[in-house]
Amino acid sequence: MGASSSTEQVPADQREAETLAASTGALPMLQNAFAKLSDPQAKAIPVDSLQQCFTLSFDDPLSEAGTVPSYFPALLNRLGPSIVDLFFLAEKGGVSWIEFLRGYTKCCGRTSASNSYKNLFKVFQLTALKAGLPEKLQFESDDSDGKVNGALLPADLLMLLGMCWVMSWDSRNLSSSKGQADNVLPDLNHLVLSAVVSCTDGGADLGVYDSDVTGLDVQLPAGKLQLWALKMIQNLPDCFAQHVHARLRNSVTREDKSETTSSSVHDTPSTTECSTHLLTRGRAWAISLTHRSTIREEISKVCFASHVDEKIENLLYRSSLHGKGLNRFWSNVEGYNGPLLLVIAASSGDAHEGNKDVKRWIVGALTHQGFENKDTFYGTSGCLYALSPVFHVLPSSGKEKNFVYSHLHPTGRVYEPRPKPVGIAFGGSIGNERIFVDEDFSKLTVRHHAIDKSYVPGSLFPNQGFLPLEALILEVEAWGLGGTTAKKVQTSYKRREELFTEQRRKVDLKTFASWEDSPEKMMMDMVSDPNSARREDR
Repeated sequence: MGASSSTEQVPADQREAETLAASTGALPMLQNAFAKLSDPQAKAIPVDSLQQCFTLSFDDPLSEAGTVPSYFPALLNRLGPSIVDLFFLAEKGGVSWIEFLRGYTKCCGRTSASNSYKNLFKVFQLTALKAGLPEKLQFESDDSDGKVNGALLPADLLMLLGMCWVMSWDSRNLSSSKGQADNVLPDLNHLVLSAVVSCTDGGADLGVYDSDVTGLDVQLPAGKLQLWALKMIQNLPDCFAQHVHARLRNSVTREDKSETTSSSVHDTPSTTECSTHLLTRGRAWAISLTHRSTIREEISKVCFASHVDEKIENLLYRSSLHGKGLNRFWSNVEGYNGPLLLVIAASSGDAHEGNKDVKRWIVGALTHQGFENKDTFYGTSGCLYALSPVFHVLPSSGKEKNFVYSHLHPTGRVYEPRPKPVGIAFGGSIGNERIFVDEDFSKLTVRHHAIDKSYVPGSLFPNQGFLPLEALILEVEAWGLGGTTAKKVQTSYKRREELFTEQRRKVDLKTFASWEDSPEKMMMDMVSDPNSARREDR
């Protein structure tokens, strides 16, 4: 088994399969996995063993959104057999070395984004059929250009997204040395509602606030659903590829670890504890699906944290904890030179007067560098997000570079005939920003995308009109996504600033010639007799 030292002795089909597998960088791991799983006499992997390798067992799952459908655990139990039936051709005695390599390449090799989504839809469709659910999707051919027909209900899409999240959760647990992450299914309603709004004719008029997606009886055509996914969460198929790779890698190292074929966790925290921050697991996971850089790894710490401390280690600022206002915000983010995610919760009415018509929504802004005190726009790139109740991602358009604006009050008493606005802004121009947060962190102004050329067009909250909207800010959070290096640099910067501040506070009396010239003597004289006549030195 495996590559031979002499290429002349290797059949052409085996050499081709090994070359394609080697292009993924996983050929040595695949050789070890095949040696562990295969039957030495048959020189093939038994089908049952390979199915068990990919099977997930998610026992008694909880959800931040409420109850989990009863058929969801059964769906996950059929995942392993579905993967093997679709991608690993079994011969007499099991899956041979060549078919094992071909199956891995189909799952994890380089391919087009549309073909990746087609494979993901196939896995979900066959898994649902094995779980006893009706057929919803039809595939014209096995080619990458073949169309996907049919439609899914919002409840079906919720299960597809939940299955992808569990695969990512399992892959991270298998490769993590910090223990298993909490098996609480995140609230993914914002992603489902995003698909409903984009894929249906009357989606824009749907009441998305506090909407139960499992009860929506609307059809999401497979073609439109795929276009929506390619635009909003283009990296979703990576969850499937990571699951296949992590499971095979785990089969090699299983003897050195505890048995991990069952992905259940017993000490599960309450769902309330998981949802206390604006950046919940579901919102963080949705953002991570829009990136492939190191930002994705850092924000995944929020999605798959094994404990609360690990989740909040990237939290730099929270208005309810550190205090509202630009100065409080600046004291916590100053010196952080790395990607930052600003999350803002707002309401379109006064939430403190018991108004039932108050609409609460959450927006986000991702910058690829730290905040700077400037009176002009700056930045190299960024993204705007509508996070709740409907998810939308608005990346940079490439037309302008007015990505970030952050300006504090000038330290000196300098007259400014035209003072620049004090606050934080994203997109647009000075005085006409797309998103503007005032210096007190009390008011959020959101303008139509027509005034902005830095970010792509799109709504930041449901039914956004052309006129600017001033909303009440409820909470602000800032998350650092630059890793441990950026955090260490900020800590060093703060220590240096504290040292300079302490040095400026000290007054060395030796610099004064005598007691008569000291500031203490002057103050004491003024207090004792402020009206006494004093000689003026000329």
